[in-house]
Amino acid sequence: MNESVIYLPEVDSTNLWAKHNLDKFGPIGAVYTTHQTAGRGRLGRSWLDAPHKGLYYTAVIRTDLVQPATLPLFASLAVCDALRERYRIDCQIKWPNDLLLNGKKIVGILTEGVADLETQLIKHVIVGTGINYLTDPSEFPEEIRQRAGSIRRYTLDSGVSRNAFIANYLNEFFSLYKNYKAASFMDEYRAHSNTIGKDVTINRSGQTSEGHVATIDNQGRLVLSSGETLSSGEVTKIRSTD
Repeated sequence: MNESVIYLPEVDSTNLWAKHNLDKFGPIGAVYTTHQTAGRGRLGRSWLDAPHKGLYYTAVIRTDLVQPATLPLFASLAVCDALRERYRIDCQIKWPNDLLLNGKKIVGILTEGVADLETQLIKHVIVGTGINYLTDPSEFPEEIRQRAGSIRRYTLDSGVSRNAFIANYLNEFFSLYKNYKAASFMDEYRAHSNTIGKDVTINRSGQTSEGHVATIDNQGRLVLSSGETLSSGEVTKIRSTD
């Protein structure tokens, strides 16, 4: 594959930059920075940036996707594998794609489609990832301190550079992508899930509901024990059934 990787010292948002510079990438590629001034998370949320303490990157896919709905799950698994490989961090994944360490969120992922101006059909897909990389947990605002985490202790102890981690992540991403169409990664994704087998509260467009998660199917949908399947939404609470 023609893989293009671009580093920017500072940018408003790697997702926005990728959207405006698609011609700089081959079929797949990436752009990354350590200082993002206007980052966004899922559901329109902002992403707190501690200059040069975070790690922000966007993978760009300009090839056809057979199953685009599972791409956010696939991306979270690639980050999970890279963190384990480089820093020996074992993360859990909260459906669909938040990475948790000791119950706190350390990685957020935002997947966006870029439509063709004439047909309005999704032509390219970009996957933005933000990692609380060197942030001291005491630096988080009080309102998110109980749910936000950092991998600072692991990165400082390891001696592994951000560039080395990015290289490892992209290798994982591109390697998984070669088998993406077969959804061969879903068994591994389910093995890292902290959502399967739990009672959860789910927010969908401002409406909340509760249910027990039986599994996550190969299309990336949350399957409840009631038989209902959810393709979108946010798990806001997870309760152990022990």
